[in-house]
Amino acid sequence: MSKIEEFNAYRSKMNEKILGSDNKFMKRFFNLDTNAYKDGALDSRTKEMLGLVASMVLRCDDCIAYHLGKCYEEGLNKEEVFEIFSIANLVGGSICIPHTRRALEYWEALEEEDKK
Repeated sequence: MSKIEEFNAYRSKMNEKILGSDNKFMKRFFNLDTNAYKDGALDSRTKEMLGLVASMVLRCDDCIAYHLGKCYEEGLNKEEVFEIFSIANLVGGSICIPHTRRALEYWEALEEEDKK
């Protein structure tokens, strides 16, 4: 199983369990998150880029992988992703460098999977 498949399978499995708990707050929070990234005054592409910067600054590798996947789906290219990495490192500082390494590795995995 590829890194991408493994991440997506685990995320789906655990989200099902969380939402299956029938906890009203968690369902509403997940719904809020989903709706926040839909097109509005800002398009979903821009929102995913913002989500990626925030995730890198907050140093959440799961969130980084998720937003990289969404950015890939939105058609971003590697040059655009490196500009996002630049902003994240500028805002977040050198503590973001290890996350940038893993983010680049994940992006390259997305590119490789797309070639199959």
